[in-house]
Amino acid sequence: MSTYVIVGVIPGQPDAVVLEAAAFAARFQAELVCATVDAGRYFVDEFADGGVISLPIDPDLDDTDDDGFSVAFRAHLTTLLDGSNLVWSTRAVAGDPARALAHLADTLDAAMIVVGTRESGVRASVQEFFGGSVAVHLAHRQHRPVVVVPLAPVAFRDELPWESER
Repeated sequence: MSTYVIVGVIPGQPDAVVLEAAAFAARFQAELVCATVDAGRYFVDEFADGGVISLPIDPDLDDTDDDGFSVAFRAHLTTLLDGSNLVWSTRAVAGDPARALAHLADTLDAAMIVVGTRESGVRASVQEFFGGSVAVHLAHRQHRPVVVVPLAPVAFRDELPWESER
């Protein structure tokens, strides 16, 4: 039976999230599963391994391979993880990010889910306030550990991003 570490990934996020997840996967001798949720796609069907068949809402904008994962993003991950001696794969899932990652983790019986914090800014703070943090939703709605990789930590003496943007 294989062990899995799932990392939530999005194009443009700092590489630190994937690299930290890769370090956990190596420690646990687990397969790293890089999972992305694309809001521009809709769910069609599911594979036994937790991956989904999804289609783009606008087919003219489709830049994914057959399993719905971005070709360019997979190439970036390949460059990032090349030489790590780590077994890794990608999954494209659909729907609410926290639910989709939790469902994939349940399907694979993953050891943990790794996500990054959102970068600071007014838009991110508003999204966080109304939609809530994916990490918080995961931590409260499923049973496995959630590791949150800080992307822009602030010192305890400094204001949090949502406090300074009023």
